[in-house]
Amino acid sequence: MHRLGSPRHVRRAVLIAAVFFAAGCGSPAPNPDPAGGPAPEATAMESTGTSPAEEPAEPAAPIPEKISDVTVAETVASSLETPWGVAFLQGGSALVTLRDSGKILRIDDGGITPLDAGGLDGAVPNVQHRTEDGLLGIAVGPKQGVFLYVTTDSDNRVIRFDLRGDALMNPQVILEGIPSASHHDGGRLAFGPEGYLYVTTGDTREPSTSQDTDSLAGKILRITTSGDPAPGNPFGNEVWSYGHRNVQGIGWTSDGRMYASEFGNDDFDELNLIEPGNNYGWPHVEGWVEESEYTNPLVTWPTSEASPSGIAVTDAGVWVAALRGERLWYVPLTNDGSVGEPRSYLDVGRLRDAVLTPDGDLWVVTSNTDGRGDPSEQDDRILQLQPS
Repeated sequence: MHRLGSPRHVRRAVLIAAVFFAAGCGSPAPNPDPAGGPAPEATAMESTGTSPAEEPAEPAAPIPEKISDVTVAETVASSLETPWGVAFLQGGSALVTLRDSGKILRIDDGGITPLDAGGLDGAVPNVQHRTEDGLLGIAVGPKQGVFLYVTTDSDNRVIRFDLRGDALMNPQVILEGIPSASHHDGGRLAFGPEGYLYVTTGDTREPSTSQDTDSLAGKILRITTSGDPAPGNPFGNEVWSYGHRNVQGIGWTSDGRMYASEFGNDDFDELNLIEPGNNYGWPHVEGWVEESEYTNPLVTWPTSEASPSGIAVTDAGVWVAALRGERLWYVPLTNDGSVGEPRSYLDVGRLRDAVLTPDGDLWVVTSNTDGRGDPSEQDDRILQLQPS
């Protein structure tokens, strides 16, 4: 079963909105770059030291919205091969990365259009795919620049393209040298509310790198659109937070609180509140610990129930796409900034991403063709959901 973090480890904040898909929920559109460039029931979270259940009880804060069920309202796209990331252009068209082939699709009212990124069959050039690596995250920034997280034969890197019609042109490597491997490559890209680009990386099965703030592995990074460390970063380099094993989901509430999902090893997957400069414990900690140098998670799950990848954050709660758990988790955010009891929904197999559209709809991306799932005739799919 999943476990909740103690409220005393959660920064208190008043939510700006309490409506489920209200305007302004989720990650705000980036401002111009400042640099110019049925589910188990929850129990109290148990730690490896004093259990929070032994602490004085605090009144529960109200949950903004109770969601009783989630159904599939529409199949946006089907028969996709290992879709990984989704980002939206101005006007509402979606761009989707295909991990294994290195290709990018545009989805709009006209259907699905493959883009030409300049490589073989229109793929992004020099993409290296083995197991979990390949063409991963995507984000759309100022001036419609398209940013991609790409595994090559030597590293992971962030590349910026210009989109002209159906072609991605003028590739510029803005950040390179991120360690790569066949597993634990991170890969999510997203612009934060202040206009900087956040990049998640994995430990590439070298756990000690997660604790080294001079390494780009096992981190959440924060950079300008030209690839420089963003002003105000805690260590004077690209690193925003550290001690991560493999983060593949990030997002913000409208008041700027940042959340991230993280794959555990043998014991616990996590949902974390991210603060600059904080140490999230890996490889010394998995789940809770009573040591002040490490930041405890808000929620943990056994790895069999989650393996969380992409997340969609609203002011009312966090949607978490689960791979091994084959379900969509919803973690309510209460009025004091803590979390309510998570619930799970859907039965469509492995889920890679959860995304809010510009209109406030919720999309989920399946991942049944990734070599670990059991694909149906229509997989992989992007589904639009209807919460009730």
